[in-house]
Amino acid sequence: MSASPDMTWHKGSCHCGAVVIEVQAPSKVAVDDCNCSMCAKVGYLHLIVPKSRFRLVKGEDALATYTFNTGTAKHLFCRHCGVKSFYVPRSHPDGYSVNLRALDQSGFDEITITPFDGRNWEANVSGLDPLTE
Repeated sequence: MSASPDMTWHKGSCHCGAVVIEVQAPSKVAVDDCNCSMCAKVGYLHLIVPKSRFRLVKGEDALATYTFNTGTAKHLFCRHCGVKSFYVPRSHPDGYSVNLRALDQSGFDEITITPFDGRNWEANVSGLDPLTE
């Protein structure tokens, strides 16, 4: 994912505001709607970004971590309200997946949602784009 000229910082948070994040992204984004056991239950829409385009503005002390299966993914939740605004995904452990639903969407001109078959993760992860700065 190369930087485009319309990259801006988009602010987001958990429900209670204890965790505040910013992500640098263009005004036109594509996100993945995964049907795995975790994402389907919480309605997560994945905006994958490199670490250089993510900022945890507030709330590191409010985060709790949950891992399962391989333990590679680090699911980070607000310990107060339970919302997962972002996490370290198994598919891109050197970056972050930000939940589009946790971001202020007024800065986006176009959002494309693509279904991703996470129930069959191993068979489908090879088609995911690698992160680039």
